[in-house]
Amino acid sequence: MTNSTPSEVAARTWWICGLLLCASTINYMDRQTLSNTATNIQEEFHLSNEQYGDLEWAFGWAFAVGASVFGFIADRTNIRWLYPTALLAWSVMGFATGLAETFTQLLMCRFWLGLFEAGHWPCALKTTQRLLPPSKRTLGNSVLQSGTAIGAIITPLIVNAMLTKQPGSWRPAFQVIGLIGVGWVVAWVLTIRGNELAPLPPDPNATAPPSTEFFEIIRSRRFWTLLCVVILINLAYHFFRVWLPNFLQDGRHYTQQQKLNFVFWFYIANDVGCLAAGFTTVWLSRRGWPVHRGRLLVFSIASLLCALAVFIPMLDAGPLLLGLLLVISMGLLGLFPCYYAFSQELTVRHQGKVTGLLGTMAWLTTAPMHKLFGRWIDQTGRHDLGLAAVGLLPLVAAGVIFVGWGRDKEAAV
Repeated sequence: MTNSTPSEVAARTWWICGLLLCASTINYMDRQTLSNTATNIQEEFHLSNEQYGDLEWAFGWAFAVGASVFGFIADRTNIRWLYPTALLAWSVMGFATGLAETFTQLLMCRFWLGLFEAGHWPCALKTTQRLLPPSKRTLGNSVLQSGTAIGAIITPLIVNAMLTKQPGSWRPAFQVIGLIGVGWVVAWVLTIRGNELAPLPPDPNATAPPSTEFFEIIRSRRFWTLLCVVILINLAYHFFRVWLPNFLQDGRHYTQQQKLNFVFWFYIANDVGCLAAGFTTVWLSRRGWPVHRGRLLVFSIASLLCALAVFIPMLDAGPLLLGLLLVISMGLLGLFPCYYAFSQELTVRHQGKVTGLLGTMAWLTTAPMHKLFGRWIDQTGRHDLGLAAVGLLPLVAAGVIFVGWGRDKEAAV
């Protein structure tokens, strides 16, 4: 678009970021439908909490495999076509979940959903990295990530409108949400030009082959620092994502209607925290803060908000508990735009592989924990101690990145 003005280029760039937001929204709508209908599904299929944890375990392990598979493909394939293919595939699996008649079928639907949903992040992060300068990537990633909160906000509204006392009333929600992705696919293909997001050509000035460059990246201190960080923040975020609805209904005896209403506000706070993280880093950058230092400050503030989870076991149902959960929610999603921007500083050419490998290791670590946590709940009847413990993990992550990142600037390759 050689004749475009800078304002037109900027407008189109943020339009594409808006499409990424919508993709994240669809991603989390398909994902969150299960947790919002968990009580109904457990009753219909006669599932224990440990068996419900198996559904999240299957999703998580499949996501781990898909993250690396799609990460490697993303560095070699035009994102214009890979992205909609992945999104359409996971939408089909979300739709199929509403047709499952046995626990095994439900388990397989969650597995394939996780596998294809993993394609979202390598494709999305390669897009923001290609479109945005470093000073604006955290904001772009905030827009991208905020779609997850929007998806989680919309999902309970859809579920609430469809659930009745009749057995199986949870099924149409999966099917309606599964159909939404088709419209996004059309909009994406019409927006992105032929080679706009094609793989980068070989670097004529490279002193080492691409495979050697990649292995140098994964041997670096910064890669291993980010691996620790992503495991810790994923454990925190996904424990709340998976188990908060059950905690509210079974652990603090809120009704299903009250639970769904609060989940809506929980993810409103999620979105506020996510966008606040992005805008704050831009604000700090404009006032002379180094980009890395600004991101680290925002990440640390979000971690402190998450650490307030230690007070959850001390609180009964009531406004104080719900208010605390909203503050924690802001911190939980404020972590991720900063983490994504850190990862984008490692590499340009190998962003898909790095994103995928980090995602794989994070999900391999976190997925089995849901089964163990479900077993813990079956034995003790308590959700709150686990939520309090994982709330401290982002604070550990902040310490890890503060110590492990280092001060010397390293060019991305």
